[in-house]
Amino acid sequence: MSLPGGRYMSNFINVVAIVEGKTEQIFVESVLAPYLAKKMVFMVATQVSKPGQKGGDVRFERIKKDLGLHLKQQQDTYVTTLVDYYGIKEWPGIDLVSPNAGPEQIAACINQATKTEVNTLFKEQQSERRFIPYMAIHEFEALLFSDSEILAAELDVDEHKISGVLAQNGEPEAINNSPQTAPSKHLDEWSKNKKFSKTTLGITIATRIGVIQMREKCPVFNAWIGSFEAIVAA
Repeated sequence: MSLPGGRYMSNFINVVAIVEGKTEQIFVESVLAPYLAKKMVFMVATQVSKPGQKGGDVRFERIKKDLGLHLKQQQDTYVTTLVDYYGIKEWPGIDLVSPNAGPEQIAACINQATKTEVNTLFKEQQSERRFIPYMAIHEFEALLFSDSEILAAELDVDEHKISGVLAQNGEPEAINNSPQTAPSKHLDEWSKNKKFSKTTLGITIATRIGVIQMREKCPVFNAWIGSFEAIVAA
């Protein structure tokens, strides 16, 4: 049923997530979507990267075409993004982020700038209502630090190594994005072959930890999920 302002009265929503790469797509499909489905949020993922293309440095110029295509679909479909902040060089609001900004400040700055830009481009597609930006702070791998015990067990490393990184940074999403200390760099260092497999072991760890624990430890991620819950509850 249509409501004033183009809103739809429903006890469920459909969401298309435009994701950075294969790992994020698998995460949405195998971990996040089953969790959200229980909350009447039905999410599917579409990968912006071309097959075989290395992830990272996903530019807004590349992703905006996908945004437009999906926003032109059914008016009761929502569109979101799942892109890593780590390695981003061209994106709305990135130049406005303070060097000392924390995860929530980074997310607020970039997500608001992204929303403004998308609304300029796709206002006729009701992007103000239907587009929900999300930039993973600092990258997908940060979510895997939500449970140090599980992460240590899967990597077969001393849990103190992981808890030490968390103690230094305060929370998973605050593990910084320098080339030496980004979450993915720590995971590479702790892996036996010095290369962490995101699409296999990463998804295994994410499945074991679960979305509930990730939400408890990662405020920016939690706020993203909460935005969908709020729409269903409205």
